[in-house]
Amino acid sequence: MKRLLSLIAIAAIATMYSCGPSAEEKAAREKAEQDSIAAAQEMMRAAEEAAAQQAAAESAAAAAADTSMMQDTMPK
Repeated sequence: MKRLLSLIAIAAIATMYSCGPSAEEKAAREKAEQDSIAAAQEMMRAAEEAAAQQAAAESAAAAAADTSMMQDTMPK
């Protein structure tokens, strides 16, 4: 009886192991993960560039305002 139960247990474990994902499925999952990471990094890069451009525009506007303000306060 013990031998039969052991044989059934081994067969069950072997069956469970063989039902796992194939190498192609693992590779596809890894590629999808890497693609997702690359897309997220690209989005971050684009957001950082947009923020840098906005900061530069705001800085230029502030400099222009300061220059205009200084010209208005100077005696003629």
